[in-house]
Amino acid sequence: MIVATLLLAAGSSSRLGQPKQLVQYEGQSLVRRMATMALSVPTAPVVVVIGANADLVRAELTDVPVQTVVNAAWTEGMGSSLRTGLTALADQPIDAFLVMLTDQPYVTPDLLRQLISTHQETGKGIVACQYGEADHLGVPALFDRHYLPVFQQLTGDAGARKLIRQHTDDCAIVSFPLGAIDLDTPQDLAAWQCPP
Repeated sequence: MIVATLLLAAGSSSRLGQPKQLVQYEGQSLVRRMATMALSVPTAPVVVVIGANADLVRAELTDVPVQTVVNAAWTEGMGSSLRTGLTALADQPIDAFLVMLTDQPYVTPDLLRQLISTHQETGKGIVACQYGEADHLGVPALFDRHYLPVFQQLTGDAGARKLIRQHTDDCAIVSFPLGAIDLDTPQDLAAWQCPP
């Protein structure tokens, strides 16, 4: 099975006040860490969608064997980044694709492998992570290729989570409690860097 990965790294991190893609964790930037992680599991190709701070983010990946694509319409929201990334995969013979963000620092290669194996075991078209509230399903998530046309219809800030909610009957779940921790604000960053 050929699984591609889309790593969304185009946002401006306006609430954080600095590019979250460049936040350091264990000696490397988050975008580099997540790209390297995607490469460590059996996925190919890995496409990183950049936009705001494109040159700075691209510089973090110069020696990482990923494909970077620029979402010139990144201000439109996550839907445009998903469309941009999937357009780059249009001619690739993929069976499924993972969607990842740069600001979920507790994602692991084992979690990504679990998403892939759950898809193979259940035959479900979507495998999503469950965190936060019991009904909170989100990324990282895996989608069968037959969802490609649906993603191309996304607009605004609608992302993978919207599609997961619309297709819960075709969704398997992987538990990921730490997925609720993301880095949207300075308070989020401080709490993560200096836990109680």
